Amino acid sequence: MKFNKIYFGIWIFIFALFAFWQFNDPDPEVWVSIYGVAMIFCLLGTRGIFPKIPLTILAIGCIVGAIYYWQGDVGSWVSQEVEQHNLSMKTQSMEESRETFGLVIILIVMLPALWKAWKK
Repeated sequence: MKFNKIYFGIWIFIFALFAFWQFNDPDPEVWVSIYGVAMIFCLLGTRGIFPKIPLTILAIGCIVGAIYYWQGDVGSWVSQEVEQHNLSMKTQSMEESRETFGLVIILIVMLPALWKAWKK
């Protein structure tokens, strides 16, 4: 139980930062909402509540969304990010690559919750 409180508590804070940074995104209502949902599931995780069906829907949604936004050339996106030395979006490809990895982060963070939900 202590693991849940620490792990999911840290991720609540991180997802809150992610949501805050989305306010100047081209589509903030979508991404603030997505990170808000991730924060809600983390809050439930701190209390030891792991709803099987909603977590499964979230995981499938993250996988489908990541595939939808996937840019084939991740290596060039990473090099562009390193070269520009700031986090401003220069191309639509960069934005979609970031969105892909945001969904992958949510999926990875929720894996322990999903495991506990299906283990019951």
